[in-house]
Amino acid sequence: MPDTCYTPSAVQTAVDLANTLRPVKGEDALETVEQLRAFLDDHSAAEGAGPRRRLTRADLAEVREVRETVRAVLERASTDAAATAALINGGLRRSRATPVLRHEHGRWWTEVTSDTGRCSAHLAATTLSALAAVIATLGPARLGVCAGQSCRATFADLSRNGSKQYCTRTCAHRASVAAYRSRNSPR
Repeated sequence: MPDTCYTPSAVQTAVDLANTLRPVKGEDALETVEQLRAFLDDHSAAEGAGPRRRLTRADLAEVREVRETVRAVLERASTDAAATAALINGGLRRSRATPVLRHEHGRWWTEVTSDTGRCSAHLAATTLSALAAVIATLGPARLGVCAGQSCRATFADLSRNGSKQYCTRTCAHRASVAAYRSRNSPR
């Protein structure tokens, strides 16, 4: 798969952003400006943070809106590709995303950036364009929600065989153990 379509780090940033909200557990890891700052610091390699400046509650609210869009894309991609495309296109328009051709270290690639100074716009441009590239390259079924009984975490399947159903090996193992116990329980 050509790396000119997306970077795995940008795709992982999208998944991690969506998973800052854990609806089953009722947890939200983006409730404070400090949590936003930590998230952006942890994901600076994906360049979703944009220009560094003092973060505000308004930035937090805007990033939480981006998170809603990214999460909706990951949740709906495999079941409603047309609605997913509309979500991505709308999010990219709102962020004023622009594709840019770059040359560095002897190779060319494209990236999508935003011309605004808002961290939310840069995060939206980076994550939504990465998810759009996954859909265009691998298909919408590569984005999804964990099949675990008590998990609603999202994932992007960048593997060769495209058979991922769980967000982590832990969830896959739990499902395997539950299936084993169900098969071997006395009826």
